[in-house]
Amino acid sequence: MRLLRFVLVLVGLCVVAIFSLRIAFPLPDRPDVAATRAIPGNAGTTLGAAVTKRTAAHEEKSGVVSLFDGRDALAARILLARRAEETIDAQYYIWQTDTTGWLLLDELRAAAERGVRVRLLLDDNGIPGLDSVLAALNDMENFEVRIFNPFTLREPKLVSYLFDFPRLNRRMHNKAMTVDGVAAVIGGRNIGDIYFAFGDGTAYFDLDALAIGPVVDDVSSNFDEYWTSESSYPAETVLPDGTGGLAAMESATAIARDSVAGSGYLEAVAEAPLVERIVAGEPIFEWTDVTLVSDDPEKGIGNTDRDVLLMGRITAILEAPTSRVDIVSAYLIPGEAGTRLLTGYAEKGIETRVVTNSLEATDVAPVHSAWVKYRDDLIRSGVDVLELRASPELEQSSSLARLLTGSMSSLHAKTFAIDDARIFIGSFNFDPRSASLNTEMGFLIESPTMAQTLSRALDQRNIFYEVEEGDDGSLRWIEDRGSGERVVYDTEPNTSAMQRMIVRMMGWLPVEWIL
Repeated sequence: MRLLRFVLVLVGLCVVAIFSLRIAFPLPDRPDVAATRAIPGNAGTTLGAAVTKRTAAHEEKSGVVSLFDGRDALAARILLARRAEETIDAQYYIWQTDTTGWLLLDELRAAAERGVRVRLLLDDNGIPGLDSVLAALNDMENFEVRIFNPFTLREPKLVSYLFDFPRLNRRMHNKAMTVDGVAAVIGGRNIGDIYFAFGDGTAYFDLDALAIGPVVDDVSSNFDEYWTSESSYPAETVLPDGTGGLAAMESATAIARDSVAGSGYLEAVAEAPLVERIVAGEPIFEWTDVTLVSDDPEKGIGNTDRDVLLMGRITAILEAPTSRVDIVSAYLIPGEAGTRLLTGYAEKGIETRVVTNSLEATDVAPVHSAWVKYRDDLIRSGVDVLELRASPELEQSSSLARLLTGSMSSLHAKTFAIDDARIFIGSFNFDPRSASLNTEMGFLIESPTMAQTLSRALDQRNIFYEVEEGDDGSLRWIEDRGSGERVVYDTEPNTSAMQRMIVRMMGWLPVEWIL
């Protein structure tokens, strides 16, 4: 009886503490002022003139080019920012305080200083250490910063989860940057060194696309929806004073430029011809149907029906596959419904392949613990399951394979292709978090060229483990070392018994819905 009373008192005190913290750190009021809107693209800018001339010759089609290589993806963003004359709109889930983070943020500052209107929308979960810098940028004449779904306790931020978890568990996972209303880069990359596949440590191999034409108007309209949503707060209502922020940024950027990594990035930018080729009118784009699919920002407050979420929209747009399905997802948790869908494809004779991280390559072990619950059923139903190897001995290249492997590799791409004819490039992982909690976006592109390029990359079995069912019914991992040499593993390769035990125990926890 005493123990029961103690537990009840303890629970009561926790409830009181939670409500007290919520009262002490409430969400700020959103100012009732007219928000800025996207500036339509026009022929009055250098980029606008070049793009307008190109799009006029292709009616309602959009031009698109894939950005497989990390340095090319960074160079595209930096060079577009330097070419901006009227406006830059950018929204990201994570913006890191490292070499590439400082370099690109400084390009946005420089653009604002020369009169370009910059709007930067960032999820509050991915900007640690940037409060004073963002506040200072927001104080600039042409620079507006908004924070999506803010933490009300700024330091330590994560304590806010204790008293506002249902709200803070929903994040803006979108990644997009639009310049002068005529060119947009979207995909899977956040802003940070690991996402641009350069430097020491884990490289997150990823995929973006650069688009011009009618779909860019859709990206701009989508940005406005997020910019004005209930979850987006002007920086001045959330962030502390920005005194010293610009000085700190100037110092950090100087260090980044002087670093070895910075020099490598700057060299890549200097040598990248992409934007100049756009201005020159060179035929670098594939002209085709490109559809923007995006979650309603109301998903950030849990105020949308499941049938209008991104996953439902993709399903409605896509025709049922007839010959091939290729899915690449860093964090793959298909769930029961997804497993039924994929196994159903395989049982109908549709070549179905899924690619995710192996245990040795993953950076989120709890996700792997959820993935393994569905892996057996997929394999035994005929789905071809590939898990990325962490392979430091493999030579890196600038091909699509680079998004899939490299030194201390870890997959971060989120893409799929249907019937070697259509491909999705965006931020959506095939997991419960992307489906129900985070907001997501991406391009659905009618492109046999891109779809088949992805398919050929998955044919390079030397960068994956093929996971198969052995004669005794257990799983085995096949490593293709080339020249006919194959190594068979009976347990997940290059992992310890302790790692596998921990992952197995994680799988017992009822947390799949938030992974």
